[in-house]
Amino acid sequence: MNIAALVSGGVDSSVVVPLLKEQGYDPHIFYIKIGMEGKEDLSSCPSEEDIEITTYIAKKYGCKFDIVDLQHEYFETVGKYTMEMVRKGLTPNPDVMCNRWIKLGAFEEKEGHNFDKIATGHYARSWEDENGVFWLGTAADTFKDQTYFLGRITYAQLSKVIFPIGDIPKTEVRRLAAQYKLPSAERHDSQGICFLGKINYNDYIREYLGEMPGDIVELETGKKLGRHKGFWFHTIGQRKGLGLSGGPWFVVKKDIPNNIVYVSQGYDPVAQYTNIVPMGDLQPMNPALQFVDGQRIRFKIRHQPEFTYGTIRLTDRGADIVSEEAISGVAPGQFGVVYHETEPYVIGSGVIIETNE
Repeated sequence: MNIAALVSGGVDSSVVVPLLKEQGYDPHIFYIKIGMEGKEDLSSCPSEEDIEITTYIAKKYGCKFDIVDLQHEYFETVGKYTMEMVRKGLTPNPDVMCNRWIKLGAFEEKEGHNFDKIATGHYARSWEDENGVFWLGTAADTFKDQTYFLGRITYAQLSKVIFPIGDIPKTEVRRLAAQYKLPSAERHDSQGICFLGKINYNDYIREYLGEMPGDIVELETGKKLGRHKGFWFHTIGQRKGLGLSGGPWFVVKKDIPNNIVYVSQGYDPVAQYTNIVPMGDLQPMNPALQFVDGQRIRFKIRHQPEFTYGTIRLTDRGADIVSEEAISGVAPGQFGVVYHETEPYVIGSGVIIETNE
């Protein structure tokens, strides 16, 4: 089997290479470059060290190695999507769409089509059942599980991708990296949005959207508490960076047409909580799955170790997740990823939408 291995220089994807070699494969290693094209003055991804490490690993295991520049493709898809969502007052998830559009999308068009499988360092599992249907399953390490970030990949992508570390706990991945004497063994896990590098996210938004000052208003009283520099700098559930005294204050609502950010006081205020997650643009993970009215499920509305339990309620616009417990931080624009109630696999996903209900 001909395998392309996507290696970023981090410990997880680095360990993929020796694991594949031990299984008798000879992976062709690819490093995907998605730094900030034309914005070197604003930021630069720490790609130099990443490429150095990946080059070392390729030489150590006698693998072919190529750098694939997908900067243009990234900004034409993920970059524009991110800014358009922010401009509308929604909360995007660039990392979710990067997996669909870039790592398993644009890469497939440029190089991946030459290979039988594409291996990544995600903490997830995939398998083919007796009917030839592919499934996306949760990782053995529930704390590191990354199926939330994979919740929007297409079925064609799922049928091609493999996750060599999906059955291995993170602590064991670290141990293996040390055992293999990989230079990434002690590297910290990457944080934040890959294309931003070391830049502050708000600085990036300011560069593209500018500032648009407006009022910060207390939700319960309508009292004006201060000013913000643009609703797009604030997300639902945000606590820090409001510049208000007498807190803690939480962003609980945004009035986009009037450029007002509403806040509520106290730790996890009631205004933040809801039992309903309204979703549109539903996407089952494989042809054997569908969203069933009244079905009990587990779900995530952000990348986190814990699942929340609930029920699917089909609607004219898609589906509501009716959560068993009130949850906070339901942000339109983000994704709701739905899992089977008891089995470790993804049913599908939807985009969280705003409703007036």
